[in-house]
Amino acid sequence: MTRPFKITDAQSGAAFTVRVVTRANRTEIAGIQEDGTLKIRLTAGPGEGGANQQLIDFLADRLGVDPEHIEIVAGENSRDKLLSVAGVSPSELEERLKPDPDAED
Repeated sequence: MTRPFKITDAQSGAAFTVRVVTRANRTEIAGIQEDGTLKIRLTAGPGEGGANQQLIDFLADRLGVDPEHIEIVAGENSRDKLLSVAGVSPSELEERLKPDPDAED
C-alpha cells in the first residue's frame, strides 16, 4: 500500500516535503516514499547551492510557475526539504507533480 503524497494548504499556496538525490543520471520525479515525501533526482551535485537551484528550476518548469514562487522553507543544506509554492492550490500541485511513469524507483 502506498502512502498518499502529503501537500499542506499554505496561506498563499501549498507546501510539501521533498527528498533530493543528487548526482543522478537525469533530473526527474522518482516517486513518493513511504512517508509521503516526494523523491526527486537531480543531476547537479550538492555543493554551493547548485542542486537547490536545479530543484527550484525543475519544479518551476513542471508546475508552470515562476521560480520566484518556490521557496525552500527548511532543509536548504539537507537532502530532506520543505518547499512552499505560492499561487498553486494543493490539488493543482498534486496533479502537476505526479511522478514520471517511466521513472525507476
